Amino acid sequence: MSAAWYRWDGADLILDCHLQPKASKDEFAGLHGERLKIRLTAPPVEGKANAHLLAFLGAAFGVAKSQVSLVSGELNRQKRVRIQQPKRLPDLPGLTAQSA
Repeated sequence: MSAAWYRWDGADLILDCHLQPKASKDEFAGLHGERLKIRLTAPPVEGKANAHLLAFLGAAFGVAKSQVSLVSGELNRQKRVRIQQPKRLPDLPGLTAQSA
């Protein structure tokens, strides 16, 4: 079973996120409705916030940023992200490892 903001697709993790750009620091900020709220210091111009999001999630889940991709929401605060085979899971509300 999973929380509404994430699901497993094989070994990959799909996250539904709500992004807050131009924050004072990079952090997970709990839930925003049925999405994981992420605050980032990057501004929402010329793809900077998206690139920063992929790097932030890569570091948080222990994978290279090339293993994190934006599935939808390129020009929106509401985003869906795929993390290929995460090596670790940060302490987030309701996030559990995939059942074997």
